[in-house]
Amino acid sequence: MGCGLRKLEDPEDSSPGKIYSTLKRPQVEIKTDTVYEYVLLDFSLEGSRPTVQYVSSLCELSQALQPYYTQGYVLTTLHPIILSVGRTRSLPFSLLYRAILARPRPSKQVVSMCHSVPVLRVEEWPIPGESLTDDTVRALIDRVNSSARGGVRFVGSVLQQAGGGGSNGRVPSPRRGYRSPPHTPPCTPPGEGELEDHSPTYSPDLRLLVFFHSWAPGCAPLEALACQYHQGALSMRVSRKGQVVSALEADWLELTAAYYRKGWSLVDSFVYWDTPKGEPVPRSLEGLFVYEERSTAPPANDTIVVEQWTVIEGSDVKTDYGPLLHTLAEFGWLLTCVLPTPIIRHDSDGNLATKQVVFLQRPVKTSSVPQRNQAGSMQRDVATHSVSRGVGSPRTHPTEELSPTAGGIGGFPVFGGGYPSALSHLEEGGFEQDDGAAEVTCM
Repeated sequence: MGCGLRKLEDPEDSSPGKIYSTLKRPQVEIKTDTVYEYVLLDFSLEGSRPTVQYVSSLCELSQALQPYYTQGYVLTTLHPIILSVGRTRSLPFSLLYRAILARPRPSKQVVSMCHSVPVLRVEEWPIPGESLTDDTVRALIDRVNSSARGGVRFVGSVLQQAGGGGSNGRVPSPRRGYRSPPHTPPCTPPGEGELEDHSPTYSPDLRLLVFFHSWAPGCAPLEALACQYHQGALSMRVSRKGQVVSALEADWLELTAAYYRKGWSLVDSFVYWDTPKGEPVPRSLEGLFVYEERSTAPPANDTIVVEQWTVIEGSDVKTDYGPLLHTLAEFGWLLTCVLPTPIIRHDSDGNLATKQVVFLQRPVKTSSVPQRNQAGSMQRDVATHSVSRGVGSPRTHPTEELSPTAGGIGGFPVFGGGYPSALSHLEEGGFEQDDGAAEVTCM
């Protein structure tokens, strides 16, 4: 008998998802002073459909989302729905993106909106070097901090190919770069320079779209002023079929706990999914999380991490994390980051399914400090407890689609209808809880 890392799940495992939390379920469902409202919107760079809005470039998101910003919603994260990493050709829907917007539920009290209506700013940054590396990401974080000192707040980023095409996080195999002359990309504000001043080598293809919130002078909320951004380790064990990642496992709570205890927020992530040609295929993958530190010293955060399958039926997203997100919003849980993965399968009906990792946080309540389970580890699989129903039954609990007249704004459809019973699929003990030693499980 001893303690060791859990065995990596079978790549063919079709469990609908797992939930990890620093709290037990009754504590997760404690009401707080803040209730959030979410809007989930899908955008495509390759054409519009009834449930998807077309944009020729993600630089257009600021204008596309403006009707929601006037209602008090702000972008919390943007992510590609499908990653074609390690595959010889891009998969369908590789240019499909999900934008998640949130707002605190308006109170009856009338409050001036000046301080709460930011402007979404999009900048296009070239990637130095031949591929995305630790050094590249550190340079990007340094530049984010430089921008933050000017009074803006970092929202997140998306990796793209030059010319507006989406790479969806796919980093091409390294090839010889070229020295890019100083220039200002189309959606970068005038005066923005390159990442370095000494003419580094740039990839001819890769660009990082970086999203910020900015405010009119004197209108920024206190917590948005003088934010700093820090990197944190991100490591996963993976199983592959050839070059393609088919399963992954990470100690999410262990990786993030120290940062959440400081009151920091997880806002972005970078993973080096691709293996350069000629190099051995690794059994683990590395990357970096990006955390936001506020100047107002907020309390520590509890967290929920969800590994969830998203199912695409036809050309529409039918099953995803939306129902759970709307349920948790009632208890003050804020989504801050979604990590898409290249794990892609087909369900029993032939629908495309992909796994995503969703991160939510909420300030710690003194009455919600969990007690250690003396009987052993609290980490358990949730294979029989669906969050919003999984790969095996995509039609059982589809994501509700609302028409523009039933909640949409400016002609956009709204995804992820709120199902109050979303947590009911997780019976007592369904959460995989941090017991102080999330890195190991007693076996």
